[in-house]
Amino acid sequence: MNDWKKKAVVYEAYVQSFKDSNGDGIGDIQGLIEKLDYIKNLGANVIWLTPIFKSPLVDNGYDIADYQAINPIYGTMDDFKKLLSKAHEKGLRIVLDLVVNHTSDQHKWFKESQKNKENKYSDYYIWRDPKEDGSAPTNLGSAFGGSAWTYVPERNQYYLHLFAKQQPDLNWDNPEVRNDIYKIMMFWLDMGVDGFRMDSISFISKPSKFEDAPLEDNKEYGAYYYGSANGPHIHQYLQEMNREVLSKYDVIAIGETPHTSAKEARLFVEPERHELDMVFQFEHMHVDYGKYGRYSDVTFKMSDLRNSMSSWQNSLSWNSNYLGNHDQPRIVSRFGNDNKYRKESAKMLAIVSLLQKGTPFIFQGEEIGMTNLHIKKIDELKDLEAHNIYNFLRSKGISEDDALNMVNRKTRDNARTPMQWDESEQGGFSSETPWMEVNPNYKEINVKKDLKDPDSIYHFYQKILKLRNNNQVLLDGKYELVSSDDSAVFAYTRSTGKEKLAVICSFVPYKVKYNLPTDFVNRNELLLSSYGDNKAKASNVMYLRPYEGVVIRRE
Repeated sequence: MNDWKKKAVVYEAYVQSFKDSNGDGIGDIQGLIEKLDYIKNLGANVIWLTPIFKSPLVDNGYDIADYQAINPIYGTMDDFKKLLSKAHEKGLRIVLDLVVNHTSDQHKWFKESQKNKENKYSDYYIWRDPKEDGSAPTNLGSAFGGSAWTYVPERNQYYLHLFAKQQPDLNWDNPEVRNDIYKIMMFWLDMGVDGFRMDSISFISKPSKFEDAPLEDNKEYGAYYYGSANGPHIHQYLQEMNREVLSKYDVIAIGETPHTSAKEARLFVEPERHELDMVFQFEHMHVDYGKYGRYSDVTFKMSDLRNSMSSWQNSLSWNSNYLGNHDQPRIVSRFGNDNKYRKESAKMLAIVSLLQKGTPFIFQGEEIGMTNLHIKKIDELKDLEAHNIYNFLRSKGISEDDALNMVNRKTRDNARTPMQWDESEQGGFSSETPWMEVNPNYKEINVKKDLKDPDSIYHFYQKILKLRNNNQVLLDGKYELVSSDDSAVFAYTRSTGKEKLAVICSFVPYKVKYNLPTDFVNRNELLLSSYGDNKAKASNVMYLRPYEGVVIRRE
């Protein structure tokens, strides 16, 4: 991995909710251009944009109708070229979300494919005959609820959609599909785009024969990923993609790989295999899953989070380090304390995640400690998945209040509320009513307040990222977990031959005692504390304050 990739700090911008420049209530490309300096000043140098392509927005843009057209709600192609130019002038790189496991059902390929079995695009998607009784080919379920198969009378066949029925899965076994995708990639790379985050890329290779899938999480249908996660030709296709496209450009390739073990992940990222630079894995996102899977009333155990993150640190040569994104709850509400210790826990979570070995990912709003929504009625949500799951939970006899609580904790809307820029109406996101309601706490939590406060979460992120980029040990150093049996503290070291740092983070809302690792005793320097202490000797026995995080150098 070359130097700029190792030093990459990625800021994910959910464009629809980032900044509205024209008063239509929807974030747009011009709004992003206005805030480039804000992102750069934070310490990020790569911006990952959620999909901005033409789309009916059934799944907020992850259902693409035209890969080579900008959705008019975000602006024009000229706007995007201006964004590229302005970003590059400021030393910022732009990464696009590449969604090629599936398209929208409004894409011209699918519109033609569903007409009959003889046209050019008939084999661009995954079609199967009904069972003798006319029912779906298998019991496979969709990730968003219901069957993963939808019937089309014109073909007397079912098509596969692992996600919404409006998101038919592409048939990667067809070389013409792959070639068309590579042309799309080169279209953007030739324009100057600096890489791709590849959505659900571990699902692109499907089994030749579909079978009934096991029932999990008390669901009516079989697990959507059964047979499709890390399918038979996944590495063949990614090596071909690397050979035909990625290797010809100096770009970064980030793969989203749900339901992938660390052993499987190594096949994606080891340099000699020529596939991807890094993967997004989700094992640590499952630490608070319950009886019905993702949507649950279970609270995470810090030890589970620590064990999962450490396992991946030790398994891969390079990781994607994150605690939140556009599909997850707000990190301070999920892993911290979004009430009394919001500020303290937000800073601590930044330390524990961003200083591990790998590429740091920051989702918009984390740098000011934005929180979950805490909605009171299901009708307040826009998230398609959340509505489907709510109905499913109610069908299982779960009360309205309990079902709403479970959905509240995990709905993707938590991450998708508009960015809170200031205390003015609509949080400074838009001059008009936004496409999604701003979190009501925007007057207390916003960028303007954080920029004015030298002890803010935003300024603390700056310090963390500066520390990371100015210390080679935090780029290349070995990761090693310490105090693995501590019930309150997540601590690890980063070390090279000559230098060693300790990262020590408390996950509890009370003061705890912590003994420094032996080789730090009487020979240490406090580099950073989430409570803002100046550089000093760290006591050999520390009394960590609620949600305190510290970084210590061995002298």
